[in-house]
Amino acid sequence: MTLSRVVARCLVVSLVALAIACGSEAPARPATAGGDTPVDAATAGSLSGQVTFTGEAPRAAPLPLRADPACVAAAGPDIVSDAVLVGASGGVQNVFVYVKGGLDPEYSFPTPTDAVLLDQAGCRYRPRVLGVQVGQPVETINSDDTLHNVHGMPTKNVEFNESQPVKGMRLTTVFTTPEVMVRFKCNVHSWMAAYVGVLPHPYFAVTAADGSFSIPGLPPGTYTIEAWHEVFGTQTQQITIGERESATVAFSFQAG
Repeated sequence: MTLSRVVARCLVVSLVALAIACGSEAPARPATAGGDTPVDAATAGSLSGQVTFTGEAPRAAPLPLRADPACVAAAGPDIVSDAVLVGASGGVQNVFVYVKGGLDPEYSFPTPTDAVLLDQAGCRYRPRVLGVQVGQPVETINSDDTLHNVHGMPTKNVEFNESQPVKGMRLTTVFTTPEVMVRFKCNVHSWMAAYVGVLPHPYFAVTAADGSFSIPGLPPGTYTIEAWHEVFGTQTQQITIGERESATVAFSFQAG
């Protein structure tokens, strides 16, 4: 065999080996809680509470849905913003409450495989506020008979902007880094917004219409709890939970 053929054969073998190696390379693993110790369910406690507003709540602004006839057909012409939802008894809806600090880094938390759904219905994101764990899929759906685009605007994760011109289209996103909060918007309808809290653990909740929330399964310990609202800002408190204890905490936002 001539020297040129030997060189050519070696080159082919090298390229094939490189292609196989590249094709079998494992995808990057998302950043998760790095411990090996599962939480002992027999000793875990829980945290519940309520978020309220004191004073006169901001008045909800009307949304310009009339700019898109499909939005009017889906939701009606006189829809107001859901950025601030304060009930008759003062409860604040759509507050993201989560364990900000204090978890032992040795704990491990399985990543849910079920996708969390973020719907675009009536030309609004539903729900407006939600939480996921790192590595858990977020599936954004266009349920409207009009053009939407899903524009995720994180600061720690990768930004994305995907058009959904046809009703029923879906987009699956996976965040690889903890971040509170990731803003979603629609470049077609400027009033559309949603916020996603991305955490390496499952200890978070979004307040209901009466401002209540519940976070089960917390191991005993002392934690920093944060309540986040897109308009009112954030508040933090420290809470200690004993074995099998049901602790409570209350947050109150105020006008001005």
